[in-house]
Amino acid sequence: MTTETAAAPDAPTAKERTFFGQPFSLVHVFGVEMWERFSFYGMQGILLLYMFYSAAEGGLGIPKPVAVGIIGAYGGSVYLATILGAWIADRLLGSERTLFFSAIVVMAGHVALALLPGLVGLGAGLILIALGSGGVKANATSVVGTLYSEDDVRRDAGFSIFYLGINLGAFFGPLLTGLLQSTVGFHWGFGLAAVGMAIGLTQYSFGRRSLPAESKTVPNPLPRNHRLLMIGIGVVAVLVVVAAVLIGLLNADNLADAVALVTLAASIALFALILSSRKLEKVERSRVISFIPMFITSVAFWALYQQQFTVVTLYANDRLNLDIFGWDMPVAWVQSINPIFIIILSGVFAAIWTKWGARQPATPYKFAAAAAVMGIAFLLFIPFSGTGAHGTPLLALVGILFVFTIAELLLSPVGLSLSTKLAPKAFHTQMVALFFLSIALGTALSGILAGFYNESNEIPYFAISGLAAIAVGGALVAVTPWVRRTMAGVR
Repeated sequence: MTTETAAAPDAPTAKERTFFGQPFSLVHVFGVEMWERFSFYGMQGILLLYMFYSAAEGGLGIPKPVAVGIIGAYGGSVYLATILGAWIADRLLGSERTLFFSAIVVMAGHVALALLPGLVGLGAGLILIALGSGGVKANATSVVGTLYSEDDVRRDAGFSIFYLGINLGAFFGPLLTGLLQSTVGFHWGFGLAAVGMAIGLTQYSFGRRSLPAESKTVPNPLPRNHRLLMIGIGVVAVLVVVAAVLIGLLNADNLADAVALVTLAASIALFALILSSRKLEKVERSRVISFIPMFITSVAFWALYQQQFTVVTLYANDRLNLDIFGWDMPVAWVQSINPIFIIILSGVFAAIWTKWGARQPATPYKFAAAAAVMGIAFLLFIPFSGTGAHGTPLLALVGILFVFTIAELLLSPVGLSLSTKLAPKAFHTQMVALFFLSIALGTALSGILAGFYNESNEIPYFAISGLAAIAVGGALVAVTPWVRRTMAGVR
């Protein structure tokens, strides 16, 4: 790091203060996102176990098919909530303030899981965490985007470093919450997640003043005479959900289906809203259209990738040999394998994209490769299927999750960067929300798909899933020439 003065938007000068060659303000968003991910993945590492473990084991005794559906619905809801977080940022508060208040809501959710017993704590905690995480996700990404000009070649590398912060939290979270869960109980693990979020909030509160003014502006303010209407719509939406639960239309068995349908409808509506806006210029509209094939590819990718928290957890609990020199590793620690590889490889990918500069593969090719590699990862489960209880060596799953990581680094940080590059000025954060909606839909689908997984059909399950993802990647390659023309100069 060097010492200070004003940062040039395109490339660091000799006197610019930097963070691994990036604008120094990245460190503040890096920090809050790292601690938010610590709490989020620390909680999620033990959440499925908490639901299907018996009461004698400290869990709730929910049947496995229902539990994986709830995980998919909850995960989808997190990303679905990015629409609300993005709308609040673009119309009411700006990205930076929305990020700060959303982090407070996340912490409240972890406190509810830690202190409230049974299904009451589960429901209250997951609702609060989903709402708060939606605001954090869309707006942390948007704030990072404000640190760079549109043609700054450091952008993809900066997002890869930002992604490193996410995965530092994702690595340590499951390790520590899993250790507490296996020694003193689930609620201690949930409590540690709350403490982690509190640390992140404290750190961010000191650094938020130095963020760019653009991150604090409201790009498309909501007229005051429309605010009561928006409040009314929100109240009606809550009442509809409550009524659906009370009459039995919405229940634990169909939560993932409901979230998938709502997310699909929301995605179509948001695309239509942006594309029909008179505030879009011709080039901006073309760029939004170019995102549609990559949105579909992203959905397919996340439908497989997010099964880390459903199928992979079940596989680790039932199939994996967790014995390490006579000591049984906590099941939750499996969730820290992928972040280890992210931590190791994110810098490598950032260096590659930086070195190649304008010669790096265009974004659609990166998305296509991600889907195909994710499909290969699922095919790699096949040789180890049917090995019996705890018959799969730990090293085999480590290798498979390494392939997961390669696929993730080809799409996730690149997708975050792409959403900011293609975003129209009037819909900056809502364009980021569209990328997260692809994750929401994929995550909800992952919960639905996981309901079909069991020990008797492992080979066809992994084979069909893997081949379908490879086919999606191939289809994107086929339409990439058209996509690149429609992106209007964005790579």
